[in-house]
Amino acid sequence: MTSTYKITISGQVQGVGFRPFVYGLAKFFSLTGTVSNNEEGVIIYISGLKNDAQLFYDKLLQNPPPVSKIKNSEIVEIENMEFADFNIVPSTKSSRLNLPLTPDFALCDDCNNDIQDPENRRYNYPFTTCVNCGPRWAITQTFPFERNHTTINGFPMCNECEKEYLNPADRRFHSQTNTCHTCGISLILLDNLGNIIASISENIFKKIAKLLSEGNIVAIKNTGGYLLCCNAENDEVIKKLRIKKNRPNKPFAVLFPSMEFLQNDLKINELQQKSLASAERPINIIPLGNYKGKIALNAVAPELNQLGVMLTYSGILQLLANQLNFPIIATSGNIHSSPIIGNNEEAFEKLKNVADYFVQHNLVISHPQDDSVVKFSTKFNQKVLFRRARGYAPNYFDIQINSNEKIMAMGADLKSSIAFYPNEYLYVSQYLGNLENFDVYNRFTSTVNSFISIFEQQPQVVLVDKHPLYQSTQFGKELAQKNKLKLVEIQHHKAHFSAILGEHQLFSEKILGVVFDGTGYGDDGNIWGGEFFDYEANKIERINHINYFDWLLGDKMAKEPRLSLLSLASDEMMEVLKDKFTQNELKTYLTLKKSNSLKTSSAGRLFDAVASLLNITDYNTYEGEAAILLENKISNYVLKSCRSYLLDPKNGISATEIIKNIYADLNNGTAKENIIVNFLYTLASAIIELAKTNNYKHVACSGGVFQNTTLVDIIIELAPKEIKLYFHKDLSPNDENVSFGQLMYYLNIKK
Repeated sequence: MTSTYKITISGQVQGVGFRPFVYGLAKFFSLTGTVSNNEEGVIIYISGLKNDAQLFYDKLLQNPPPVSKIKNSEIVEIENMEFADFNIVPSTKSSRLNLPLTPDFALCDDCNNDIQDPENRRYNYPFTTCVNCGPRWAITQTFPFERNHTTINGFPMCNECEKEYLNPADRRFHSQTNTCHTCGISLILLDNLGNIIASISENIFKKIAKLLSEGNIVAIKNTGGYLLCCNAENDEVIKKLRIKKNRPNKPFAVLFPSMEFLQNDLKINELQQKSLASAERPINIIPLGNYKGKIALNAVAPELNQLGVMLTYSGILQLLANQLNFPIIATSGNIHSSPIIGNNEEAFEKLKNVADYFVQHNLVISHPQDDSVVKFSTKFNQKVLFRRARGYAPNYFDIQINSNEKIMAMGADLKSSIAFYPNEYLYVSQYLGNLENFDVYNRFTSTVNSFISIFEQQPQVVLVDKHPLYQSTQFGKELAQKNKLKLVEIQHHKAHFSAILGEHQLFSEKILGVVFDGTGYGDDGNIWGGEFFDYEANKIERINHINYFDWLLGDKMAKEPRLSLLSLASDEMMEVLKDKFTQNELKTYLTLKKSNSLKTSSAGRLFDAVASLLNITDYNTYEGEAAILLENKISNYVLKSCRSYLLDPKNGISATEIIKNIYADLNNGTAKENIIVNFLYTLASAIIELAKTNNYKHVACSGGVFQNTTLVDIIIELAPKEIKLYFHKDLSPNDENVSFGQLMYYLNIKK
């Protein structure tokens, strides 16, 4: 006897080939019924024998499509319904959206084979996709994920594509992004005067490769936004790109033509290989210890012993890679500190004096995104996410939130992101950038508006940073005032701590929180940045911090490490300071120091001071440069050989004592590499000592300083077995996690 069942599936189940998969499975078990998307996920009705229905359901959960992520599922028997066959039916939407938004996926192996097969009708077609790969969030206008809710809708399918779309045996059965040469997106190559050079894919990629080999800069519109590309082996063109992009020292990412090419040049471990080839396809930062290639390393990554590498993740990049016998720079298409550009007219206007040539297509990009960036620590392979964007955003999984309020968190200013909780899911936007930049601020506000529009929900609560001058804070206050919403201010470092508590769901434990970063407005009006917190029973209390030192000249201090050294230097270091300042500067700044009342506990500025004292750099040309250069002086370390620059770490961290003892070591001829390792060991041992002294069994670390993977490794190596350590895993430790942390603080911490 047949019965009818209703199955509901929620999670990342739209735009991932779920309905075609269900169709094939239902046919296999001889079940009749329907499958469709709705505003909450996928809904399935099946009729058949009870045993077959249960086997169908079990198989569905055990082996779903490769890029899907099931959060919840339910099967219930309902009143019998008659179905002649099993069909995919059009999506229905009877209420507001309540499902994850699908991120972009890298080109799959099957589609890669299609575009490289001369016998395949998609040979050399750069926008080849299927149910398992291609852009999703980048082209989304609204949900559920259907073709007519994306910008692909501007390209009606030809007869051949429609046949594939309707054929249950085809990989492109119900693939919403299905296009081909006949009906699809067109590509053109132009010079920077707007003259069309080529318009046939095969010719375009050969010409781009030739142009790159001749030392040109090419702006390529990829599926998620523009990339600026040039030959990574050509020192001169890289220097030209740096000048034109206004990016003097910040390292560039390098795109390798293939995994084989990369592995011939650079040793990578299994985790790095898996990450580079994953559906997210992030940039991986790899040590250069045994590099054997021809890349102009000092032009690509000045003074660094690491390289950001990536593999192709779209048909455009793959077809270009097929024509290359050298790696290329593939950096965000923008002027330094501006957001990545996704619009053709804007790209031409802003980049025509940067790029010699443009590769453009006519697919509209709704949500331009940077490439994501990860690094694995050398000793313990601890994964650190440096930037969370393409492939990861805008979903956040592995968290259960039970609140009836609709909450939007505005995050910080420097590495901005937005978190929104409008339904049963949490959404954390892609990395947006520094809101001091006008274009980034516009991208930030448009992302807020996009979230509100997609979910058809105004927030009821707006969370902002306590810093009164943050652009995100001011915008949040305006939004709350305009719509009469509840507004809550949350201290920056308490948001960081709440973010790591939330990631690991530690709200039932007693935790020592360590938050080390550059700056944040403190509860006492000073600039915090080297904080120790106690968490217990839903309360956060600041229990210690890096001893205060003078905060000088506002934002200028973060850009000039020499000012941090001046703030921490004792009188005996005057000769060092005289080499770093003019006589007038030194006189003025020392006078300011005497009358200064604003203090800081910033770990980031302590790193700056050490970098300046060791003559590594006195000026940061990009955020965190001094700290990155410090870590890059380290080739290896032996824990037993390390020593602390603090006489008694149990008493806390004195920045002045650390600088004084480093100065003594420097004068005694200690190698800089050893000094830097000892400095990191000092911080790590102080963290562990504070935990042991106060009987903490759990230590959670957040803040941009914990992007220093050597520091992370030393902490892991120092921690005794009875202390469990927690680092960020799905979010970056830097200010990108503040929006998520604000939300976690609001939901879990007693005020």
